Amino acid sequence: MIDRLIRRGAAPVLLVLVALLPSLALAQDTPTIDTGDTAWMLTATALVLFMTLPGLALFYAGMVRAKNVLSVLMQCFAVASLMSILWAIYGYSLAFTDGGGLNDWIGGMSSLFLAGITVDAVSGTIPESLFMVFQMTFFIITPALIVGAFAERMKFSAMLWFMALWGTLVYVPIAHWVWGGGWVGAMGALDFAGGTVVHINAGVAGLMAALVLGKRRGYPTTAMPPHNLGLTVMGASMLWVGWFGFNAGSELAADGTAAMAMTVTQIATATAALTWMFLEWIRHGKPSVLGIATGAVAGLVAITPASGTAGPMGAIAIGFGGAFFAFFASTAIKRSLGYDDSLDVWGVHGVAGIVGALLTGVFADASLGGAGLADGMTIASQFGIQFISVLATLVYGGIGSLIILKVVDWTIGLRVTEEQETEGLDISQHDERGYII
Repeated sequence: MIDRLIRRGAAPVLLVLVALLPSLALAQDTPTIDTGDTAWMLTATALVLFMTLPGLALFYAGMVRAKNVLSVLMQCFAVASLMSILWAIYGYSLAFTDGGGLNDWIGGMSSLFLAGITVDAVSGTIPESLFMVFQMTFFIITPALIVGAFAERMKFSAMLWFMALWGTLVYVPIAHWVWGGGWVGAMGALDFAGGTVVHINAGVAGLMAALVLGKRRGYPTTAMPPHNLGLTVMGASMLWVGWFGFNAGSELAADGTAAMAMTVTQIATATAALTWMFLEWIRHGKPSVLGIATGAVAGLVAITPASGTAGPMGAIAIGFGGAFFAFFASTAIKRSLGYDDSLDVWGVHGVAGIVGALLTGVFADASLGGAGLADGMTIASQFGIQFISVLATLVYGGIGSLIILKVVDWTIGLRVTEEQETEGLDISQHDERGYII
């Protein structure tokens, strides 16, 4: 073939091609931006931010009493602002760069103040700036979830200090362990979109906050009904839609895995919403709007770690399991133990997150419709790895949160006074009213 080309005068062309082969090989190894992936990730990033503002903010605001609605909205808004700055200064670098000899535990300092994150910087097939801000939205919503556990009783100044320290000392290391090259990811734990990093982490922090702060004044003898369930349902609906960015976006590409992540997210959420609705109907005689909305959130939480590996039928099982256990954790168990997790952060995010993280190791198996386990891995061995990752998050996140809460309490104090709590945090912390008398 080559002899014929040479005889026909193609020798100069062949020489040019041979000369270009090294550069062509180098071009294949050089990361390049894919416009389709980039367009999808721009959308997914906006969707995840939409989950916090306005989704989570409205979801929480509707469930508190009218005198505290602005305080919850303010906390979510302030957290979104504060965590964005901390992520840009050091959070991204410590979570997602190489930490050298400490890389099992924490990242490095090469991207402090977003050094090197230029217009031309690429991460996989998208701009690195886009990957950075996508992860920033996770850093925003995770501490914002904790707000629901201590709603109606924490000082605003204490909340800011707690969130800054918790994000730095708890979220960032765990994010690095799982996604940034740390020891949890290295041992093969599956957490596609944040079962451990986001939901279990926030859930156990919320439980610690509820225990350290103590019960709201009058709880549980005084009725504390939600002031506007319409806001809560609107917020839950926004969370449901935004969660497609959360889960499908975690593939960081517009491909079949992202499409399946979206599919199983929808199926698990619908299953969980119906599960909670029917459980409540059976136990209390009527299904409630708050119940079905909460069930949907429990399903979203449970499918999150499995969204990149579970199949549709696995999603039904995970959605059911997440809602089933979260329902009893947020009702019977919570009443039995007597702690005041105001908006059930532990009961929903912590418990459904644990269920989802553990079942990820089961329904990833190809025989159950999943994407398949790693070579040499069995359901039992993967389940064991998932258990270790859950336990590590609970222990480190729980102890870390407890220490930070105690330090903040010893220095500036965590809780508002009885008079301020009775008056409501809208007036006592912000000198504004969120409702008309």
